[in-house]
Amino acid sequence: MTDLQKDTLVGLLFVTGIFGFISGAFVVSALVFAVSAIFSNMNRTQSLPN
Repeated sequence: MTDLQKDTLVGLLFVTGIFGFISGAFVVSALVFAVSAIFSNMNRTQSLPN
């Protein structure tokens, strides 16, 4: 998965979480935000040199 694909995935998950929060699905929204944070952090840790 390229950086562009990961950034797109994180962005879509974030927007989905916002819409879930607005619609009142707080549990689903929290889960989507958590997955978004995990993917965002995975992207950053992979780019660090060893």
